[in-house]
Amino acid sequence: MGDSRRLLKTVTGVSGSVDVYAAALDPGRSTLESSIEIAKLAEAHGFDALFAADLLSFGAQGAIGAQEPLIFLAALSAVTEHVGLIATVTTTFHHPYNLARLFGTLDHVSNGRAAWNAVTSSLGEENYSSGDLPSPEDRYRRAGESLEIVNALFDSWRPGALTPDGHGGAVLNADLVEPIDHAGEFFTVRGPLNIPPLPQRRPVQFQAGQSEAGVELGARFAEVVFTSLPTLEDAVTYTKKIRSRATELGRADGLPLIMSSFHATYGASEDEVRRLVRERDEATDFDSGRLALADMLGGGVDLSELPLDKPIPEDLLPDARSVHRRRGRVEIFNNFARSGKTLRELIIAAKDTGHWAAAGTPEQLADVIAERYDAGVLDVISLGGLADPRTRDFLLNGLLPELRRRGIVGTGYTGTTFRENLELPPLPN
Repeated sequence: MGDSRRLLKTVTGVSGSVDVYAAALDPGRSTLESSIEIAKLAEAHGFDALFAADLLSFGAQGAIGAQEPLIFLAALSAVTEHVGLIATVTTTFHHPYNLARLFGTLDHVSNGRAAWNAVTSSLGEENYSSGDLPSPEDRYRRAGESLEIVNALFDSWRPGALTPDGHGGAVLNADLVEPIDHAGEFFTVRGPLNIPPLPQRRPVQFQAGQSEAGVELGARFAEVVFTSLPTLEDAVTYTKKIRSRATELGRADGLPLIMSSFHATYGASEDEVRRLVRERDEATDFDSGRLALADMLGGGVDLSELPLDKPIPEDLLPDARSVHRRRGRVEIFNNFARSGKTLRELIIAAKDTGHWAAAGTPEQLADVIAERYDAGVLDVISLGGLADPRTRDFLLNGLLPELRRRGIVGTGYTGTTFRENLELPPLPN
């Protein structure tokens, strides 16, 4: 690979650990405490960003939920200096003017490290309205309008609107702070944004979603897309599709960057890897696994009476276009089922929720990562496990050093903002 190639960027998750919930039982321990430890460790080892997911319903996907990502990451910004802060926030249940103020403030308090993972949500409607979850088409149209408004608000402060006065203060030229006067299908927003221009001008724009509507939204707006791409073939097909569409829309070459979550099983030897995979498979609860797989298939499939060691009948597989929730995930598991996997194999695969998974020694896992990186379909990788001492050791003392030895992952931060550290092209004028 050439010296000018963008290095692979690394992300790890915070705020979703069971430790957060356990801490809620201890009046002497903050629910932030374990994530502070992870954040400091991640920064000390050169991770590029922290990622906060979000769930909007109690019991959603087997979890209690998640603490509000923006407040959580704002707290972590106070104990870190370089690492980026990616907050997952839905456009379906938020107003874009509020989103611009919230993310703009996070960018200020973190000195230019904010990023927004925009999602349209596949759950939580019971907590925000009395109606059903809007259709994917409606959710994505609302998301597109929201992103247009938020970007316009960030850009409503023109260059020169705020200048130094030479005495430690600032001079405002209000004529250079312009209303956006937006009137659309979902929102009317006059603007301008009522907080100062941001250190990054705009927080880095992530987007999650890989249905047809998700690809269109990502091609229009995303600087990084977070996707479930379980195989190299999936990654190549998806990357070509979304970048081709981005090019048609006039986006810069190489956008959007592709981010994948890597679900790794680490072993010190091949024998240990095989044992760990076998033990993980044998520990599967197939009764709850049937329900988890049904959720991967959109929630409308009854798998309770099907034999474990036969494939799911074709006529039980849903048409992804008829599903309102996570169509991209439905397509992934439909493809798994049509490939001939048995119900048992599909339930085991559902543990990784359609994400990229591999097992091996650190060197073997580095080979797997290098394959995607060299193919140009992996720009940002999410690596979990810092909360677990065993996985942490393999990750920090095995996989990361090996990726750095190969020149795939860098050894330090390249700029003062998250946008600079990601080596993103300049924002359009």
